[in-house]
Amino acid sequence: MSQKRKNLTIMLMANFLVAASATMVLPFLSLYIETFGTYSHEYIQRWSGFVFGVTFLTAFFISPLWGRIGDRFGYKPILLITGYGIATSIFLMGFMHSVGGLFILRGIMGAVTGFIPTSMALISSQTPKEEAGRTLGTLQMGTVSGGLFGPVIGGLLADNVGFSYTFIFTSIAIATAATVVLLGIDEQRSREQRDQRNKYSSKEVLQHIFDHKLLLTVLILSCLIQVANFSIQPLLALYVDELTSSSNLAFLAGIAFSATGFGNLIATRRWGQLGDDIGYEKVLSILLVLASIFIVPQALAVELWQLVLFRFLFGIAIGGMIPCVTAYIRQEAPLSMQGEVLGYNQSFRFLGNVIGPAFGGIVSGYIGISSVFYVTGALFLGAFGLLWWSIHHSESQSHVKEY
Repeated sequence: MSQKRKNLTIMLMANFLVAASATMVLPFLSLYIETFGTYSHEYIQRWSGFVFGVTFLTAFFISPLWGRIGDRFGYKPILLITGYGIATSIFLMGFMHSVGGLFILRGIMGAVTGFIPTSMALISSQTPKEEAGRTLGTLQMGTVSGGLFGPVIGGLLADNVGFSYTFIFTSIAIATAATVVLLGIDEQRSREQRDQRNKYSSKEVLQHIFDHKLLLTVLILSCLIQVANFSIQPLLALYVDELTSSSNLAFLAGIAFSATGFGNLIATRRWGQLGDDIGYEKVLSILLVLASIFIVPQALAVELWQLVLFRFLFGIAIGGMIPCVTAYIRQEAPLSMQGEVLGYNQSFRFLGNVIGPAFGGIVSGYIGISSVFYVTGALFLGAFGLLWWSIHHSESQSHVKEY
């Protein structure tokens, strides 16, 4: 096995562990806060939102910094810092007895959250541009499958060994992933990456992004995609409750969540491969339209199986977006600034993670949960319109330059 293939295999397994572990604790954060004292229901809901969101908010500001450091000194050191950093912060959460302490640790976790995007930058840097979509789609399968099984494993652990031990086991799994990277990854940096004369300042990186309008559009789309995706996720359990009278609400809501993940898992590599063949921006355009088509019928579901079916189809569309966006950045950004550009892309994604739940909550509060699906469908169509305009605007500019 070549070293590049070995690196991909190791990072796929490590991403599975990190993604699974990071999502293990999310389902019961509000329940964990309840154990700290006697609080009102409103207090718990409010602080659950703060504790959940602060990780993404901190990561929004820090991600480009990790990318820049990775460009200069290599991605493996960043993988180790973020891997062991996340493991340490989650380990300490298991010993918290105050909401404030948990909030601070989640903020610290956000500051060292960068393992998965850094792994994408590492594998992207060693992959030829014409194979980037397929390779990054393969890597994404580890993240998606980890996100699928993480909440289930976390729920089982919490029920059987308690919240504190779940945090400890989670931290051990992430530390194991970091150790596998330490022992198994051999980062092979190109001459362009090693040559200090090719280093760009942060101002030059931003200038490159703004000079390439389609690249800037793709970064904005990363935010819009997360807003659209996360706007319904916190409300999905309540929506499932409207469709069924079963007492196994948590289990059925989990199935609805997992259906999207299974769609992701099946399709993500194939979409990436199609992007290699016909162009990543074209595939992204197709996926945005499909996402809008498959999300609207979810609002019309009258049976749970209908919701699950369209969540699965929606997952097929969503699954190809991340590898296509990442592969496009690989194509448009020079290697020596690629990590920082991917860091900005991750920041836009984290911003969407913060805006999405608040946006969905506001819309559902005024016009009902089912309306969130319609608004989200319109958001995907708007994103498609923005991408279409940007593609044609870029093409017209390139024709002008030729003359």
